[in-house]
Amino acid sequence: MHIVFFGDQHLESLGGAQVSMRLQRRFLERAGHTVTAVAPKMHARGLATTDPGYLDTPSIPITLDREYSMSWPGRRTDRFLDRAFATRPPVDLVHVQGDFWGAFIGHRFAHRHGIPVVHTMHNRVDVGMAAVTPLHRQVLAVLNLWRRQTMHGIGSRVGGNDGWAFLRGIAQGSSAVTAPSGHFARRLEQHGVFGSVDVVWNGIDDELLAQTRVAERDASTTRRPRFVWLGRMSPEKRLLPFLEAVVASQVDADIEIIGGGGQLRAAEKIARGHDGVRFAGRLSYAETLARIAAADAVVQTSIGFETQGMTPFEAAALGTPTIVCDPDIAGELRGGLWAVPGPSITELSDVLRRAASDIVAGTAPTPDPEVAKAFRQSSRTAAMIEIYERVLGER
Repeated sequence: MHIVFFGDQHLESLGGAQVSMRLQRRFLERAGHTVTAVAPKMHARGLATTDPGYLDTPSIPITLDREYSMSWPGRRTDRFLDRAFATRPPVDLVHVQGDFWGAFIGHRFAHRHGIPVVHTMHNRVDVGMAAVTPLHRQVLAVLNLWRRQTMHGIGSRVGGNDGWAFLRGIAQGSSAVTAPSGHFARRLEQHGVFGSVDVVWNGIDDELLAQTRVAERDASTTRRPRFVWLGRMSPEKRLLPFLEAVVASQVDADIEIIGGGGQLRAAEKIARGHDGVRFAGRLSYAETLARIAAADAVVQTSIGFETQGMTPFEAAALGTPTIVCDPDIAGELRGGLWAVPGPSITELSDVLRRAASDIVAGTAPTPDPEVAKAFRQSSRTAAMIEIYERVLGER
């Protein structure tokens, strides 16, 4: 099969969806398939790539660091893609893994050429918008208007101005919709986004998992517990409340923060109140997994935003328990965690202290070993190929 991915951001940029798509591509190619990844061209220095599997659409940068960009969905981009694919093998299936311009562009391409679409939903649009702007209702209304205008003839007749209406609109024209967690799939079905949503977790590289698990965690009882927080430093990830809880708790632990983003300076300012906080910056995927494996606990602080939450599953696969703020993720993780009962700084502070105490006492919870098996990318790719074949067989 020749499968074409469409994403909102380039696969070499920072983000959980991009990591997942890179892994999907590699394991699909290993299984003998061809993958072309369509996404906006990056503009940051040092991030350009000549990989022939990438098809970079004309774009404009949308962040100050120029890592993230957008391509305008319209006739110019349509013509660019049609010319580019004229010299590539015929496309069997489009896999849309974007929620904004990537979704619009991908569905337009598939609709023009009569190609079936599998659409993976990565984004709780309503929660994400509410986290980053007080004008989220107005923004969602504009997004829905843009969707109706851009996807004319595909999902343009879907009314409504909230986040679910937006997702219903971009799901139109899909032969199958997948979600990376059971809790997100149920919500998509309950809000009429798609009739029956397939659950396919995002996975972890099999070989890298095996290599990382070989490294043993330092079992010394003389050192302080090690907590790791990782992700994009933006409001919906709740890094600042986490650091406020660290300072308030004065937990006797070393805290490592992995990642980057717009809240770095604010985070560094708060962290001055605790002597154990260290900012590691951006690390490679392999380095990040190694830090997770070496930690005594991973801390996941977003609430309601994550459609899966890769970090706790990566931690579970590596045998590291997680402090979890999101009850949906806690329920799907099957144990091996400390659940934070509510969103307050006080509640998170209490759990941080309890986790540190359990680690020192040797009574920390143990992740479910079945999660590691189900989280391997080879099994996730096999599950997705079954969906591809089902969709193609239904034509």
